[in-house]
Amino acid sequence: MSRPGAALRRRAERVDAATPGHRDRAVDALRAGAVLGVVLGHWLVTALVSDGRTLRAASPLQHMPWLAPVSWAFQTLAVFFLVGGHVATRGHALARARGIPYRRWLRDRLARLFTPVAAVLTLWTTVTAALLLTGAEYATVRTLVKLALSPLWFLLVFAALTALTPLVARLHPLWPLAVVLHVDLLRFGLGAPDWLGRLNLAAGWLVPYTLGAAWARGELERRRSGWVLLAGGTAATAALVAWAGYPASMVGVPGAGVSNLDPPTLAAVTFGLAQCGLALLLRERLRRVMRRPLAWAGVALVNLSAMTIFLWHQTALMATTATGLLAGRLPGLHTVPDGLGWVAVRLVWLPVFVLALAVCWAAFRSWERGGGGRRGRSRVVRAHRPTAKDVRHV
Repeated sequence: MSRPGAALRRRAERVDAATPGHRDRAVDALRAGAVLGVVLGHWLVTALVSDGRTLRAASPLQHMPWLAPVSWAFQTLAVFFLVGGHVATRGHALARARGIPYRRWLRDRLARLFTPVAAVLTLWTTVTAALLLTGAEYATVRTLVKLALSPLWFLLVFAALTALTPLVARLHPLWPLAVVLHVDLLRFGLGAPDWLGRLNLAAGWLVPYTLGAAWARGELERRRSGWVLLAGGTAATAALVAWAGYPASMVGVPGAGVSNLDPPTLAAVTFGLAQCGLALLLRERLRRVMRRPLAWAGVALVNLSAMTIFLWHQTALMATTATGLLAGRLPGLHTVPDGLGWVAVRLVWLPVFVLALAVCWAAFRSWERGGGGRRGRSRVVRAHRPTAKDVRHV
């Protein structure tokens, strides 16, 4: 083995040794997969088209709707809420057993969610002001800011459900599912106003969150549970798309009359049930894979940087796009996503997006798990070789 390869393996073995034996590594693998799925999905279906003066958002799904299966593979938010419900329920139960007050438990969890947000808001406030003062087109500024801050809606919903964990931890998933069903019936069947759909922002994501809570209580350990969710969710989603008029894409498409994601529709929720079922079925296989030091070290690193990756991946995309404009309109970056040629070139751009995200990670990682001060910076230095304390708090 080459010297760099041997050093990498030794480092991975140290991470593996630092991990408590009781940790369920499948949970971390699912969370890492969910985060990376969202990032890759956005990079594949989000385009910024330049006409020489402005940038506008577009999507290959507008021009090639038969690419909808791409959204099935990379719209993984339900898995994130499944893991979030599982972790929060177990964490709250452990805090109660240790005599930790609810207020302190919630404060610590929300601090880990929102401390990195300060860096995003600070940077984009500065960038927005600079663009407007230098005469940038308002439509361009609006497009960029909307994309940069779009991940924040997820955090608000996730934080609200986290705060409600003591109340919803024992809620049966069928209750929020019934809310989503009735809201959709009112909206699409009886002509109720669109604002009613906002109820599904909580109810829709509460379904996988409560499934995660049930998993934490040991109620979903049998493989039958996973198969029921996978088969039932798949069948229900197929029926809703084929016969009830729901969009096939599980992400929003610019210009479409109905989005499955904003707010979540019944089709998005049943699709999430299928994803949760698949996640539960993969647990044992993931646990076996995560026994390999290299695989586990990679998953641990993604989890330690999950918020940074999630919050800055759209900025990495836009930074690449803006920098590329200096060389003119580049295919796959500034051109209309209307053919397979665009898709092929966009795949070539993905490593550049990864590099731009790595730069954002290096600059803003200190805001995650410790804020932007000296303590946060010290964690950046050792992020490639987590300590036992770091790994325990992934």
